Amino acid sequence: MISFVLGVEDLADTRFALSPLHETLFSLRVLQDPGLSALHLPWRRSVLGRLGTLDTGLLMSLVAQRRTLPDFLTPNPTSFAPAFEEELSVVRQASCARVRHDLLLAHAPDPVPEALRATTAAEDAPVARLRDDICDLLRQYWEVAIEPVWPQMRLVLEADMTYRARQLALGGARLLFADMHPNLRWQRGELCIRKMISRHRVAASGRGLLLLPSVFAHKPAPPVSPDEPPSLVYPSRGAATLWGSEIPAIDTTALVSLLGSSRARLLSLLDEPLPTVELARRLRVTPSAVSQHLRVLHSTGLVTRTRDGRHVLYRRSTLGDQLTTTATRPRTHDS
Repeated sequence: MISFVLGVEDLADTRFALSPLHETLFSLRVLQDPGLSALHLPWRRSVLGRLGTLDTGLLMSLVAQRRTLPDFLTPNPTSFAPAFEEELSVVRQASCARVRHDLLLAHAPDPVPEALRATTAAEDAPVARLRDDICDLLRQYWEVAIEPVWPQMRLVLEADMTYRARQLALGGARLLFADMHPNLRWQRGELCIRKMISRHRVAASGRGLLLLPSVFAHKPAPPVSPDEPPSLVYPSRGAATLWGSEIPAIDTTALVSLLGSSRARLLSLLDEPLPTVELARRLRVTPSAVSQHLRVLHSTGLVTRTRDGRHVLYRRSTLGDQLTTTATRPRTHDS
């Protein structure tokens, strides 16, 4: 088990961030082992056909047998949503000693793969070349595999953060971590991450906690080294909505007859707070079309709305819940 000891100031400094570089690295796990998450198989199939001449041997060697990733490749973002190149520039500046240490630690107790054998060299020059080759390869892989779908991924990640912020406001740290993942437990000022290979306890000591939602993470992932600042990559809500080709049809004949199919389907999605852009993405229509339907649903009292930063979040009202539940309840017939 790994645990973070968080004081009052650390909780006050807990923040969220988006990291395209983290997502790029975590997606390699899915390429390496499709059994980790069946919901990403459509993405995996599409990417495998586009890798072309990329050095997949070097790419796959970055993920250890126990699925750990070298810490120098996943630096903590210093802003809310840095660009990929901005994060990659930090990796390019990693010292040879850091690169060597993190690659060996990530793969321990196994030896590093042949593609990473430069890390065992006593001289720095081979390690520096390896670091630069990895950075160049990650940039190419990002452009092929992640950048084309990053706008949709970002909407999912932002929706998750909005939900988490609401949980924090309603119930503090305990509620924030309550449904993040079954392996997480908050107790007596410590965030405990169970079912981890490593065993260490890290005192935040005023450094706060960075939380990074991830589409590709299948379970919570702290840094490999206990010397790194406290951070946690965790599975994002809504990842299952990304790659599906069709929105599931709803068998709600009465609801469709009353509202029309578009508004009925929209209402069925609003069991959690969502912004217009995310609803438009899931329904594969324009935001303006969704806005028109939301105005009608709001004016009739079927949805509520509240502002959260630059987004307006919509959710089914109590009346909307009752209408949806009644419409989807199985009918009984007299014998």
